[in-house]
Amino acid sequence: MPAYPGDRSDEIAAALSALPSGSPVSEVVRRLLDLFTGGSIAAGTRLPPERQLATTLGVGRSAVREALAALEILGIVDVRPGSGTYLRGRASDLLPQTLRWGLLIGEQNTAELLELRSGLEIYVARLAAARADADDLRALGGALDRMRASVGELEAFARADLDFHNALAAASRNETLVDQLNVVRSLLQVYADRAVRDDDEARAALAEHDAIHHAVAAGEEDAAASAMAVHMATASRRLAAEPAH
Repeated sequence: MPAYPGDRSDEIAAALSALPSGSPVSEVVRRLLDLFTGGSIAAGTRLPPERQLATTLGVGRSAVREALAALEILGIVDVRPGSGTYLRGRASDLLPQTLRWGLLIGEQNTAELLELRSGLEIYVARLAAARADADDLRALGGALDRMRASVGELEAFARADLDFHNALAAASRNETLVDQLNVVRSLLQVYADRAVRDDDEARAALAEHDAIHHAVAAGEEDAAASAMAVHMATASRRLAAEPAH
């Protein structure tokens, strides 16, 4: 079992303060995440016992236990029976997980998530146009061919559509950007389920993807970003047109 850098329970507890009365588990998580990502707690550090955290935060032990369980699922802490709870990773390693948790526990606003996804996809397209190599272009072309071949089969079309966006993201060579994009996509999973609703929409989407591919292959960053902006506007309108089921 890796050693942890000293028992800092009192120091960690001192860095926390009581939460407002009746705060939910999500607020316990937020407070702990603020502390973990501040960079003052080293990876491998053992956290204070549940009882001490509950006393410091002014909540019940059950709230702390649930919060730690959620953080363990997300890979942020490591709960070792009989030993304690330890922080996993450095502050920079925790950022993708904290983004994911922050979005999941916050009030999901579909319109704002659509705007965020659009901005990320547009920038991904711009980077891909500057950085895509021959393998990336083959992957994009292959996904586009599968889209073209499955216009009449909407489920297969949606899979090929996702493959195209994944290939584009890989071509951006920016893992942090891709991680954030995947978080937003997961929260908008309904988009994948309703990427297109009929053959006419599939053909329109195919033309939009073809324009993106052409711009990326030509290395035209502005054109790639513009083509993706057109596609995202269409896709966002389609998703916002009816409530998620």
